[in-house]
Amino acid sequence: MTEQTTITNDELTLNDDLVVQFLQDDPEFFSRNPQLVASLRLNDDRRGTVSLVERQQQQLRDKAKALEEEITQLLTVASYNEKLYKQYSELNLRLVECIDLASLIDVLAKDTAQIMSLATIKLWLKQQPAVAHNALVKEDASAILDSKLTKDDYYFGRLQQSEQMTLFNAELNGSVVLVKLTNGEDVLGILAFQSEDAEHFDPRMDTLLLDQFKQLVAKLIVKLSD
Repeated sequence: MTEQTTITNDELTLNDDLVVQFLQDDPEFFSRNPQLVASLRLNDDRRGTVSLVERQQQQLRDKAKALEEEITQLLTVASYNEKLYKQYSELNLRLVECIDLASLIDVLAKDTAQIMSLATIKLWLKQQPAVAHNALVKEDASAILDSKLTKDDYYFGRLQQSEQMTLFNAELNGSVVLVKLTNGEDVLGILAFQSEDAEHFDPRMDTLLLDQFKQLVAKLIVKLSD
């Protein structure tokens, strides 16, 4: 028969682990002793020593503030997306009304820049059209197509000075996006957007509307070039 060892209160050393274990084993402890809740004091980095109730109230306020900020951010994004959708819709309607390649390029150069708040738009086509327009790139941009758009439909980032001169005939500030125009398997050329805003174009931006835009532009170029 095993002799049981009895531990007296004097022999029991109270520590954090024992207190934690006790409270976990007895979740109703504070319900039976509500006066202890009001008397508990906690260190707070911002306000010094506070009660447990004050700490809980502050945590609730912090959570409410974080939720409010998240909702505000979501509403801002939703408003921006709605504005962007309307811009692309208006632009696409103007594009489909073009009767020839010259009017298409004119809409791309003027209306697109105005609606999308861009500084410059340039178009380079592998097959040079019999159309004169300031937005058309006369220099051969095949090297830029090969280096920047071989695997991707878009290029967001910096351009070398020689590339800037080829496409825009000027040194640039702000941000740039290059769009590869394709019709099926055929690569037609490059549509280049430049904004004075350094954060206007970002590699993380959603390209869904831009995908539809470039597909429409490519189809119209083929149609109006015949």
